[in-house]
Amino acid sequence: MIYHIPSIYTPVRSVLAIWHQLTKAEIPELAKCSVLMRERSRVEETIYAMQRAGAGSLQVISDFDMTLTRFAHNGKRVPTTHNILDNQLLIDEDCTKKMKELLNTYYPIEIDASRTAEEKLPLMVEWWTKVHELLIQQRIRKDMLAQAVRESSAMLREGYKVFFDRLTEQQVPLLIFSAGVGDVLEEVIRQNHVFLPNVHIISNYMDFDQTGVLRAFKGQLIHTFNKREGALSHAAGLRALQGRPNVLLLGDSLGDLTMADGVSEHQNLLTIGFLNDQTREKSRTSTPLTSCW
Repeated sequence: MIYHIPSIYTPVRSVLAIWHQLTKAEIPELAKCSVLMRERSRVEETIYAMQRAGAGSLQVISDFDMTLTRFAHNGKRVPTTHNILDNQLLIDEDCTKKMKELLNTYYPIEIDASRTAEEKLPLMVEWWTKVHELLIQQRIRKDMLAQAVRESSAMLREGYKVFFDRLTEQQVPLLIFSAGVGDVLEEVIRQNHVFLPNVHIISNYMDFDQTGVLRAFKGQLIHTFNKREGALSHAAGLRALQGRPNVLLLGDSLGDLTMADGVSEHQNLLTIGFLNDQTREKSRTSTPLTSCW
């Protein structure tokens, strides 16, 4: 039997496949030179499957620093949540100097594509622990954080308002999973008017005493390469994410790929990695379905 579709004659067994192709909406963003994909067809099929399932089946899991925030603007690096604390209101010059020394020592290790995550892990623990100890020594005041954020050059990515608002309108939960400082992260999105009811945050939170002075950091340390453990330990408590088997995952490092490990039995997972620096090395070694810069 032959079915007629304009300009096409084909056996019945092929009709559904062709009709599926004809009714697909084009995704022009995937054609941009700044988007790299290992398998474009797989990316498209994942997107279409998620579209068919609808917003009620979707959740978004995202890193924060250099993912939801910009990596650089007008040739200058945009501060991370830890960098925002480098403010004379909060820390002294000696602390600033020591934090920069730690950054210069450990950041090249974090982004070194020739090292395995297993090699990096203990070094990242060292880095985060040393930074947090320095911050605790500074006796940072909680009531000064908002001003430090206002005085910083922190910037969310272009189009952030549409991104946050659209997820809220569709009642899609957004889990921000950050190895930064949760108190600062919250203040950044609050000042940008996108700390909305569907936003959930897992991060390193400060523990202040009764007078509002930093005395410790709460709970398990979260760094770039232990997000899998954090995802598994928090999964049961995030009821808003349950029953949503389709996951859009956003990050800027290989450690971010494990943020969805707490999602049980996901059906479709679309990973998007932002290649902020070392774009050639990362585009050769990274594993996300889609990468962009």
